Amino acid sequence: MGVLAVLILPLLLFGISGIIYIYRAVGRLMSKSAVQNKVVVITDAISGLGKECSRVFHSGGARLVLCGKTWEKLEALYNALISVADPSVTFTPKLVLLDLSDINCIQDVAKEILDCYGCVDILINNASMKVKGPVQSISLELDKKIMDANYFGPITLTKALLPNMISRRTGQVVLVNNIQGKLGVPFRAAYAASKHAAQGFFDCLRAEVEEFDVCISTVSPTFIRSYHVQPEPGNWEASIWKFFFRKLAYGVHPMEVAEEVLCTVSRKKQEVFMANAIPKAALYIRTFFPELFFAIIASGVKEKQKVEEK
Repeated sequence: MGVLAVLILPLLLFGISGIIYIYRAVGRLMSKSAVQNKVVVITDAISGLGKECSRVFHSGGARLVLCGKTWEKLEALYNALISVADPSVTFTPKLVLLDLSDINCIQDVAKEILDCYGCVDILINNASMKVKGPVQSISLELDKKIMDANYFGPITLTKALLPNMISRRTGQVVLVNNIQGKLGVPFRAAYAASKHAAQGFFDCLRAEVEEFDVCISTVSPTFIRSYHVQPEPGNWEASIWKFFFRKLAYGVHPMEVAEEVLCTVSRKKQEVFMANAIPKAALYIRTFFPELFFAIIASGVKEKQKVEEK
């Protein structure tokens, strides 16, 4: 009886782990089957997240239209995908040059995208441009460039492709956004403003196109970690600012975000917030106790400035 009692807990944990593993495996299979034969457009496919989204959707049998600013990098991604693909269950990706910060070219590129397969089932707005620095040191020209890449570019492409979805009464638009579409982080004012604008636009669009059976989804991770960036100790590692927001190096891996995007598409989720407890608590505090939130942020800025002066 004593030996049995000792073994019960490990066996129970093993059984629960097995059930969770099987549940996730089945979920991944169902997610991939949901995008089979679907026309999926991925912007900035040559970025870390773009590559991972391309990989998971390609292996799921989607008909990909991969967009990026550099033809050589698009070709490299194309070669990487087809080199490991099973041609019996996958489609050869289409490649389209697209710079979302060049607003004037987007209408023509949208026509080129539609010419690939005649329709678009899923648009994944993934492209993003970042800038960091005090407000007074960022030029208005750079502010506009950030807004073009992160706001006007994605909404212009969405508007160009949306009539095709509405006329067919089916489709899904996914915005890969950021926690800064919900919270303003100091020294990233232009970036946060563009992400807030995009969040507001797609929240409004969701209600407008629901009657046409077009789904609008937003996936907002805290930060998307670079493949090559590893956490490095800083001079103010233990500060309340660092505790609250973390650095880019502590963000979510692109593979995790890509898997979540696939799950969001297959389940038609409207909003996903990928964050641990600390950013979620920050969002809660910002909503219900704004003065406390502002005080914490201000103290973090002051602490950072003190450290930099040393």
